Amino acid sequence: MEIILYLSVAVIAVAFFILVMSVMKTLKSLGTTLDSVSTTLTGLESQLQGVTKESTELLHKTNLLAEDIQKKSEDLNTVVYAVRDVGHSIQNLNNSVKKVSSSISTELERNQGKISQVVQWGNAFIELKDKWKQKQEKQPNQPDAAVHNQSSKEVRPQEKLIKRAKSYNN
Repeated sequence: MEIILYLSVAVIAVAFFILVMSVMKTLKSLGTTLDSVSTTLTGLESQLQGVTKESTELLHKTNLLAEDIQKKSEDLNTVVYAVRDVGHSIQNLNNSVKKVSSSISTELERNQGKISQVVQWGNAFIELKDKWKQKQEKQPNQPDAAVHNQSSKEVRPQEKLIKRAKSYNN
């Protein structure tokens, strides 16, 4: 039985040696993996620093762009206010033109009788002037007395025209 005991101790020693070798191989493999992970993390860290730097620059540019948009928006607001003021001015001008045209229309309606009377008198005057010219052209060689007598005879047609104009007015 002693031999079994020595043999058992020898088997345990060999098993322990195999176990140690296995653990050592696993730890060595794990060390290589950890070195690889360390290298990857170092690269990742440098890339992350680059991304962080670019993100910071992008954020800065975005802030500048937002400020520029804000300024342009304020400038555009002044243009909008100016256009609105022009619209109010045009509307006021339209209202003034409406009032003036309305007052002119009212005055024309009120003075329509006077206007028609002036037109009738003007027409009568033009007719008299035309008749007088026709008489002058027909009798250019008559002495002044004959013209005077002739013009005194024309008073009656002129009076008829004036009476006719007055009757239109009434």
